[in-house]
Amino acid sequence: MNAYKVTVTDTATLLIAADNIHRAIWLHNNTNETLYIGGSDVSVEEGFPTLKHTAPVERVLGINDTLYGIAEAGKSIDLRVLIPPVD
Repeated sequence: MNAYKVTVTDTATLLIAADNIHRAIWLHNNTNETLYIGGSDVSVEEGFPTLKHTAPVERVLGINDTLYGIAEAGKSIDLRVLIPPVD
């Protein structure tokens, strides 16, 4: 498994790049701000909200899927990501 930190701001930020396999991924929002996830066009208005500073969120990414995140205007999120190694 690979673990890394991503700082997410109010600009769409790539969280997980595409790979040629299905992958289980875990995200842990290490702040008290809401993280919104989605595609490269993710927005606060239409992104999928994740809970603040709680247990990690588990998702499955499909083949060649990417994941982006965004925070509310003026906010910053300390996000931890855990994924299987890229092929």
